[in-house]
Amino acid sequence: MNEEMSYGEDYHFLPVTSIKSGLGQEVLPDLFCQTIQIVNICFVGQPGEKDWVLVDAGMPHSADDIISAAEERFGLENKPSGIVLTHGHFDHVGSIIELIRHWDIPVYAHPLELPYLTGQRNYPTPDATVEGGLVAKLSPLFPNDAIQLSDHVIELPSDGSIPIMAGWRWIHTPGHTPGHVSLFRESDRTLLAGDAFVTVKQESLWSVITQELEISGPPRYLTTDWESARESVEKLEALKPKTAVTGHGMPMTGQFLSESLQRLVQEFDQIAIPDYGKYIQ
Repeated sequence: MNEEMSYGEDYHFLPVTSIKSGLGQEVLPDLFCQTIQIVNICFVGQPGEKDWVLVDAGMPHSADDIISAAEERFGLENKPSGIVLTHGHFDHVGSIIELIRHWDIPVYAHPLELPYLTGQRNYPTPDATVEGGLVAKLSPLFPNDAIQLSDHVIELPSDGSIPIMAGWRWIHTPGHTPGHVSLFRESDRTLLAGDAFVTVKQESLWSVITQELEISGPPRYLTTDWESARESVEKLEALKPKTAVTGHGMPMTGQFLSESLQRLVQEFDQIAIPDYGKYIQ
């Protein structure tokens, strides 16, 4: 594989955290959610077995923590079949180059996300003016430049399948980014939503630190297309998931998840869309 990989010029460690940082939760026997500072990654696969998959790649400079958690769950020298990205924002690809080099594995992403993963296009500037809280005000400090994964990143198949995740399919859920995807397993109605919606008010520093559980739309300071974001939430609610793991916040299950998603759809303008900001139409 081509080794010409690099992060953007603005790549750097961010000293932000939450009370859940470093902690993991077994959501299902083959689904483990690990919190890396303020973002979640998922290990999909039975403990100790091969053919497991990593979903998203955490914060900058967190590769050692991710590898350690993976080895604890799956054993030493048991690398994943690959990494599937919900999208390419800094907190979801922050350690991906180190992980690719350590494990020598492919990465899968939606074709509309590839420009941000192959050095062609930077994401729109985060909106520090958006209504919501202190994290939004700090968002200009977040890395925003495209990263370069070269030929290590592969387009997800157009039929919705995920080559390394039998029984799962990807669903295009744009709004937060053009190529954002969520992952769904029909057999037990399990949803990995990425940032299509989250279960913490991500703009609020207090909520981020305490991880107070509440349904919310995608993080406001990095969401640029609110009409698509609304349609994506409607699409995911229609799946009637029984379990959902999001990119930020704690997992939701059962009736609480169902009622929360229904409320988010019905009250999307009030819950998700900020009153003001440069990406508000």
